[in-house]
Amino acid sequence: MNDLLAAVEPLVVESGIRVPYSWWAGETIGRFLTALRDERRIYATRCDRCHRVMVPPRKTCPLCFAENLPWQEVSDTGTVQGFTVIRKDRAALKRSIPAVMGLILLDGATTAMLHAIADVDPEAVSIGMRVKAKFAEVRRGHILDIDCFHPVAS
Repeated sequence: MNDLLAAVEPLVVESGIRVPYSWWAGETIGRFLTALRDERRIYATRCDRCHRVMVPPRKTCPLCFAENLPWQEVSDTGTVQGFTVIRKDRAALKRSIPAVMGLILLDGATTAMLHAIADVDPEAVSIGMRVKAKFAEVRRGHILDIDCFHPVAS
């Protein structure tokens, strides 16, 4: 019997699964995304106790746990703090390869946000580069309502 099992080729079935889901963004991120969609403005929350201005906004300060943080608008222009160049195509990326993702510190904020940097040769991207948000023409209340950041003259 063991010889018979050893002679049988294993059956391999390649397949993909789709697991769609949705969740409530919550009051804080919901307000942030609504402002991106409706106003083309970027808002942060400010912790008056430890002086952090957080983008994306947080309901509670992650350092000192202060609550009920006030809102403030920050600039749509900022500075690249770090970046990576993606050279392998991924369906979830939805950008042509090579693609650049950067940590962008918006003027008026003290925390950086991760987003795509486009309209630039990946070899020309550098830490300290100034970039500006380019909003999508059609906005849906999603972080991709900021289509990308593109370089601007300093």
